[in-house]
Amino acid sequence: MSRPLPIPRPLPRFGLRALTLCLALALPAVASAAPLLAIGSLTGSHDQSGLSGTLENGLPADGLGGMGSALAWAGGNTFLALPDRGPNATAYRPAVDNTTSYISRFHTVQMNLTASAGGSLPFTLTPTLLSTTLLSSPTPLTYGSGTAFGLPHGAPALNTASRQYFTGRSDGFDPARSSLNPDNARLDPEGARVSNDGRSVFISDEYGPYVYQFDRATGQRLRSYALPAELGVTVLGTTTAAEDKPVNSSGRVANKGMEGLALTPDGKTLVGVMQAPLLQDSNKVIRIVTIDVATGVTHQYAYPLTEGSGVSEILALNDHEFILDERDDAGLGDGSAAKTKKLFKIDLQGAADVSGKKGDLRSFAVKKRLFLDVASTLIGAGVGLTAETVPAKIEGLAWGEDVVWKGQRLHTLWVANDNDFLPTEAGGNHFYVFGIGDDDLKGSVYVPQDLKAVPEPASLALALSAMLLGAGVVRRRSR
Repeated sequence: MSRPLPIPRPLPRFGLRALTLCLALALPAVASAAPLLAIGSLTGSHDQSGLSGTLENGLPADGLGGMGSALAWAGGNTFLALPDRGPNATAYRPAVDNTTSYISRFHTVQMNLTASAGGSLPFTLTPTLLSTTLLSSPTPLTYGSGTAFGLPHGAPALNTASRQYFTGRSDGFDPARSSLNPDNARLDPEGARVSNDGRSVFISDEYGPYVYQFDRATGQRLRSYALPAELGVTVLGTTTAAEDKPVNSSGRVANKGMEGLALTPDGKTLVGVMQAPLLQDSNKVIRIVTIDVATGVTHQYAYPLTEGSGVSEILALNDHEFILDERDDAGLGDGSAAKTKKLFKIDLQGAADVSGKKGDLRSFAVKKRLFLDVASTLIGAGVGLTAETVPAKIEGLAWGEDVVWKGQRLHTLWVANDNDFLPTEAGGNHFYVFGIGDDDLKGSVYVPQDLKAVPEPASLALALSAMLLGAGVVRRRSR
């Protein structure tokens, strides 16, 4: 039976200064051809977690990398950047998929986007790392003993009775329960969104899959959402081979769980997307799962994978339309030429709920249309990028504040890469900003998230300074 998403009432927006409001209202909505506005990189080898020592593979516990696994706008020029399960691309123990007890975390990043006086791009982007927040549970978690693998116990030394930290090590699970067990310590974060009040962070992962709500200030888990049973596997293991067919015949493919997460502009519905078809499904159709934030009620929809090897992210355009990132694994970091890094637009309004179904779901799949060819736009921007130097893993998507370019008002679409903690092979932690005009939406209406920004003090001060200096960034237009 078809279950359309609810249509929210008109939403209040950020308060605007009078001058900024007048400027925004005077700007026309025009086509922008999705220009590349800016590229920025976050350099450095250490984060601000305060952790010391090394992981099981000898790498630092506070290593900085993989920041583009997810990107979430937090209001103003503040974003949250999310690394995944840690530096497991560095081989040391294949029996645990080379994972370590890297503590799960998110980074708060200030993105200073200013009009450029010259250069190949119209804006200059300067990312600054403000803080690093570690993710934990107030109740006990199940860690691996490590004995079978010649490893130390998986519980971080930082643990206390009321703060148990999530880690990336693949043996942190209870073998007597399914992969949806929220007491498992292992976490592979891949999607993140900030709640509308700015105080929580919703995170999805690949191990469970899980969708958790964390306190943004402390990093402690507040809630675990119960996902549909058909998404999980019953036999758990420490490697991909130990969890996929024929060991399990249904559930998520190992390391290809809930790769992306969206939040509708009213903050009421989470929308997660699996990276690949479930084990019981066929013909390259993957599942989108909606979750009512208040009640936890879920629905499932089918999405046809056509060009990429998987979906990396999903982003809300409004309450019923979404943008998904299909990509291959080619490009910088893979040693090959990038072909598919494309964004597609879909509409879930009136889509068929596929909960409880399995097999060939093509007849239920939503229609899609190309929204933006990221790889082609980057290559054609004249900034020296080629098919071989476009990052292989384009994974993070977020909207940001609107900007003025050549007298036109554009929505900023932010794209980030996951470099797998391998800056030499896969490049740095990069952020790409595209300008999207209303005509680029091709009949759709972009509704910004109704965020109540809770920025870091330094971020707020610099944002106000940028406004006073006429940096070109404008607040959202009141509706």
